[in-house]
Amino acid sequence: MYVQQLYTSCLAEAAYYIESNGEAAIIDPLRETEPYIQLAKERGASIKYVFETHFHADFVSGHIDLAKKTGAKIIYGPTAKAEYDITVAKDEQFYPLGDLKIQVLHTPGHTMESSCFLLYDDHDVPYACFTGDTLFVGEVGRPDLAVKSDLSREDLAGMLYESIQKKIKTLPDDVIVYPGHGAGSACGKNIGVETWSTIGMQKKLNYALQPMSKQEFIHVVTDGLTEPPKYFFVDAAINKKGYEPIDDVMKRNVKKLSLEDFEKEMSNGVTILDAREADVFEKGFIPDSINIGLNGQYAVWVGSLIDAKDPLILVTEEGQEEEAVLRLARVGYEQVKGYLKGGFKAWKDSGRKVDHIEVMHPITFEKQYTPEEHVIDVRNEGEWAGGVIDGAQLIPLNRLTREFGILDKNQKYYVHCAGGYRSMMACSILRKNGFRNVVNITGGINLMKETNYNLVVPPVVHA
Repeated sequence: MYVQQLYTSCLAEAAYYIESNGEAAIIDPLRETEPYIQLAKERGASIKYVFETHFHADFVSGHIDLAKKTGAKIIYGPTAKAEYDITVAKDEQFYPLGDLKIQVLHTPGHTMESSCFLLYDDHDVPYACFTGDTLFVGEVGRPDLAVKSDLSREDLAGMLYESIQKKIKTLPDDVIVYPGHGAGSACGKNIGVETWSTIGMQKKLNYALQPMSKQEFIHVVTDGLTEPPKYFFVDAAINKKGYEPIDDVMKRNVKKLSLEDFEKEMSNGVTILDAREADVFEKGFIPDSINIGLNGQYAVWVGSLIDAKDPLILVTEEGQEEEAVLRLARVGYEQVKGYLKGGFKAWKDSGRKVDHIEVMHPITFEKQYTPEEHVIDVRNEGEWAGGVIDGAQLIPLNRLTREFGILDKNQKYYVHCAGGYRSMMACSILRKNGFRNVVNITGGINLMKETNYNLVVPPVVHA
């Protein structure tokens, strides 16, 4: 028996490779197929199954392309309906894999078709459970992502309670828990940093697995749910309907654009996406660019801030063009018209107009800031309880464009997040939308705490 977790930190997503006697199964693969095919080839195995725990909302799965290239069967749990060829398993049905077997456990709640896959070893003993978005380390899946459903989040949370009680908590304590996501994923409220656990540990430490009534469970699971990223429902629909092969997408979208071609695309109203790091972007960028750095949760933030239908042109560091396109395709963003050949340097060297963002160290900010000035805190709601600047406007980054009406384009705004990644995105969005006098507080609240800046706890933590 061989089990490997393939974790992609920028999406906080875990796929899995399981193998026995030359037969392999993949669980929840990302869009690109080569890593799974190559791993099986290196180990002398053939991919027999592609198991999908549910119709994913946070990424486009590679299940269709992988099945076409390997001949593997795509297997979903009960109630799944797709517009391509799948096998819909029955609850508790077994699938043989070499000397092992995998049992489908239907666990509706996150979505209706959500299922876990229980792996038995060659002695017919439960070994590991691949829980998808039903159970995470320290958390359970959010119950508000059903596509075109008449069910409320409370209805789904009630189903999730039954699934946890009847299918998860009844498993042996030593069964390994392999979840679909880790910390940073919006598929759960507060997922732990560990990427695996055991049933026994989760029964002890996971708040959602503690003894409680169904109504109590519904309350704690739905309380404090933030708005899901807007691309989630787009990706869930793509995973149900099918998609263009990733090889075709990459061939079309990884396209060099000359300065002239880049400007021509700009004149068509496309969005300029600059994927360089924030501290590089601030020193100079093409006017009206939006900065979302490849060094962070790039694809997730693109999906949260930019409409999937919007055509994009990219500015990246040289050598990162293909990665920038691939990571967009992972979340269903395929309207990429190309990237600037030679990157920002080519633009600057040509003498074309350049913009920049003013930055300020927290120590300098503390010395000159007065209560009459304006601060925007773009962190998430849950982060504010740890302290905010007195008088700051609390606007989560994913809601910034909807709050333009309460802001004044004639005012100066100091913008910060936790460390500077999100605040630079916010500054670029503000500048693109006519707010010319914005300053990024470099290092954000984390650096402010190191300098003993006097923060306050807001009486009500919401936007």
